[in-house]
Amino acid sequence: MSRLTSLIPALLLAVAGLAAQERDFTVMAYNVENLFDTDEVSLYADFPATGESPHRWTPEKLSRKLSSIIAVLKSVDKGKGPDILVLNEIEVDHTPDSAVGIAEFIAQNRGVDYRKLLRSDMPAALRGAPAEAWLAKALEDEGLAGYHVALGEVQDLAKESIRNVILSRFPIRATRQHRTQDSRAIVEARLDLGGRSLHVFANHWKSGAGNPAAERTRMQNAGVLRERLDEILRESPDAEIIVAGDLNSHHDQSRRHPYMPETAMEDVLRAQGDPGKLRAEGGADLYNLWYDVDPKDRRTDEFRGEWGTLMHIVVSRGLADGKGLEYVGGSFGSIALPGINVQASNGLPWSWTNFGPGAGLSDHLPVIARFRVIGADAPAGESPLRRPKVDAERPIPSFAPDLDRRTLRSAETVAAMGDEALAAAMGEAFRIEGALEGGRAVRVKVGERAYPVYVPDENLLQAVRAMPANSPVSWIGRLGFHRGDLQFIIERPEWIRRGK
Repeated sequence: MSRLTSLIPALLLAVAGLAAQERDFTVMAYNVENLFDTDEVSLYADFPATGESPHRWTPEKLSRKLSSIIAVLKSVDKGKGPDILVLNEIEVDHTPDSAVGIAEFIAQNRGVDYRKLLRSDMPAALRGAPAEAWLAKALEDEGLAGYHVALGEVQDLAKESIRNVILSRFPIRATRQHRTQDSRAIVEARLDLGGRSLHVFANHWKSGAGNPAAERTRMQNAGVLRERLDEILRESPDAEIIVAGDLNSHHDQSRRHPYMPETAMEDVLRAQGDPGKLRAEGGADLYNLWYDVDPKDRRTDEFRGEWGTLMHIVVSRGLADGKGLEYVGGSFGSIALPGINVQASNGLPWSWTNFGPGAGLSDHLPVIARFRVIGADAPAGESPLRRPKVDAERPIPSFAPDLDRRTLRSAETVAAMGDEALAAAMGEAFRIEGALEGGRAVRVKVGERAYPVYVPDENLLQAVRAMPANSPVSWIGRLGFHRGDLQFIIERPEWIRRGK
């Protein structure tokens, strides 16, 4: 049984005046990859805003990242943004004694844009503000006000660095916390949509989608959630429930990792993709909205050349029964905006980098779905879920065709690039023509400069290490930055060949 804490008050940022019965509403889930504050205290080595390195986390970088997040949110509903927002990886405030509440922080700084406040010479009093306060301030300054906020609980400040957050333009009537093993607390919020209750669960399960040991932990995480869902559904079988966030599991986890005898997604949570099972008496009670998307468009993250679906919105049968609150069929998908949250050069999620002035946003794409309120007097309609269960034999989509070496920029150009250009190029593929240096640590010399090379695949790494020193190479590698040094990342065997 998960431990339930007392209710967390919803924090009203501004008066939304949102009438649920008057229009559709949107739900977004987004892992924003380490949205940290500026108090100079962090459990992550890359994010304390101290020291002299130009590649440290700074107030200006927080400003830049907030602006990118806002741009993604404004791509929804003609700039209005999502009505319900589930966020992962909001930093836990590690200087709570100096922190100020969200409403108080906004009131104290109203009339001054967040971009003007976030400067390296900012007053010490501002540095104590938590990440969620800066996010709320940016939302208001950018015209996206009206959110109530529910924050994930923190049990051990010395160990927990990030948490889940729910923002809702609908009133939050109650909030519960569910502790999980080796993961973030699941936040449950009961929202009031014109007299109807919508349960929203913000999740961020244990990472390592392909790791069997991590899967056992995720099964515990999923079990905590499943137990609470069973409680709600026993009381109200048609309860309207949304499970959202970074579950660190693919919608087809068992297919991708057949060596796992059981999975958190399919066996414990029991999120599935057959609409018929929702309608059958005694059948399934959850539907994963990834099954409402064409297989070629199933993508929120990329790992070693394959698209993944780690971000999710899962709905209960009550949101697909043709009455009350209802999912709008075909509305689910991910959001990719070139130059904002995906790289224009390759279409991949543009992960944040602290290099130089900072660039990118997140290693995940957000997912979004639309819902509508059906009037109480309207007759029950048909389920919006009509797409058949996907053919299990269909291939897992690759992130891109083989790269054409002739069209890639040469790695020699890297030496002449400034910090702004280098930050923007992080993750871009380059043509590497040079010579392999000897030694266990793989390095390649391009022109007058030697670059470390990271090869994540162990078999490929051993093949590279077996090559003689000073071998001429013509490789493809993504530009990266690790421990203060530029590097190239070699991900696929076809990216490596000897000679020019």
